[in-house]
Amino acid sequence: MLAHERIGSGEPLVLVHGIGHRRQAWYPLVDRLAQEREVILVDLPGHGESPALVPDGRPVRDILRDILEDFFAAEGLDRPHIAGNSLGGRIALEAAADGLVSSATTLAPAGFWRNQVDFAYIRGVFTLLTGAAALAQPLAPALLKTAPGRAAAFGLLMTKGHRLDPVAALGDVRGLVHARPALETIIDGGFPFDRPIDPAIPVTVAWGTRDLVLLPYQAGRARRALPDAEHVTLPKCGHVPMVDDVDLVADVLLRGSAHPRLGQATYDVA
Repeated sequence: MLAHERIGSGEPLVLVHGIGHRRQAWYPLVDRLAQEREVILVDLPGHGESPALVPDGRPVRDILRDILEDFFAAEGLDRPHIAGNSLGGRIALEAAADGLVSSATTLAPAGFWRNQVDFAYIRGVFTLLTGAAALAQPLAPALLKTAPGRAAAFGLLMTKGHRLDPVAALGDVRGLVHARPALETIIDGGFPFDRPIDPAIPVTVAWGTRDLVLLPYQAGRARRALPDAEHVTLPKCGHVPMVDDVDLVADVLLRGSAHPRLGQATYDVA
């Protein structure tokens, strides 16, 4: 069973963090979201407090889909709304393609790189991040107490890392080291997203203009691959935008999940 929290009331909105992260990634948004949604925060397998990700010979996509389906069933979630960042965004798109959700809102979803050279760059970024996090463990508590230290430590992921709470920042660094085995398994099984999604399932794709992990050109590829989706630009935001612009990202998630479940209403994102 995935470690999780349920907060607030209203239409259920499942939030899925990115690779190497943990459910606390969404904490900056929870107060706003929980006023209008029942927010369900989950730790992916091998991340946070969830059990390890156990490869069984199947594609990682299939393993994660089955785990998500089992979680929905255990929690009594019938086609909830879902939102995700990076890997979590890719999981949200896969869930929409499988018809498991009523809407999918994604922040820089994985799967729209151009070729293997670009994928090697992405792999290199996470190799750098996990290696640096492991080496920095003895110094991390002191480093992350300072705003410049947090900005430097999270500079590849967000533009305003200094805003992170020091305790949360330390938890994220330790969580990245903990998630390293799952991260390597997932990246080894990575491939582009190329599945159709029923236009009746509203999809939103938002991308930060300063994303240094999944570079912003990928937003254009996502736009072409998902012409029925709403496409949103997040100015001055990095790959993990939940800290960079709390109000904007919360608004994107609320609007992306504003449709009644199983409904087909449409809206415009400014």
